[in-house]
Amino acid sequence: MSTTLAARVVAGLKDKILAGDLPAGSKLPSETELIEEFGVSRTVIREAVTRLRAEGLVETFHGRGSFVLAVPEPTSFTVGSTAIRTHQDVLDMIDFRLGIETEAAALAAARCDTAGRAALQAALAAFVAAGPEDAVEADFRFHRAIAAAAGNRFYVDLLDSLGPMMIMLPRMRLGDSYSLTDASHVDRVRSEHGNIVAAVLAGDSAAARAAMRVHLANSRRRLDPR
Repeated sequence: MSTTLAARVVAGLKDKILAGDLPAGSKLPSETELIEEFGVSRTVIREAVTRLRAEGLVETFHGRGSFVLAVPEPTSFTVGSTAIRTHQDVLDMIDFRLGIETEAAALAAARCDTAGRAALQAALAAFVAAGPEDAVEADFRFHRAIAAAAGNRFYVDLLDSLGPMMIMLPRMRLGDSYSLTDASHVDRVRSEHGNIVAAVLAGDSAAARAAMRVHLANSRRRLDPR
């Protein structure tokens, strides 16, 4: 019971810290004030302050009390092309995308609205029509359209942070048989994209997840055929 009460106190104090009501450098209210505010025991208050210390939100000085620490500024997730240095880096990036984009495709099938369906069909058509010089950008726009159809902005933010280089860097390491000028390879990739869109438009989350997994797993296999 005390753990539940302490969690309530922690949540209340966190809200005040994040809202700026308890700015960095300010002293937490005394134990007596907190007991009165939250209607809990001194033991619960001390447990809550201990948790806040563990999370790096407050620091306690003997004889002086507990003070609010500055909340670290959030950092944007970005992966510049210079961070992808080796062949293994490229494989790892595809593994990372497998974990993200398969679930984005499943959500897209569950949530895609009329506008999203139209955007997906347009992205697929643009990819199919793209020449070799425009294929990387069209491929990226296709994957971004799937992420947007998922209805969760964090998927889009993540793909935007990767940008077209998530398509370009793997392609740079493929042989001639997987080039954008090889008709059979292009047809395979178009078919894989078409399968993803068909599953999303059918509202079949399991099939959309599987189709995206097949597509990205094939991309990985082309790079690492072992």
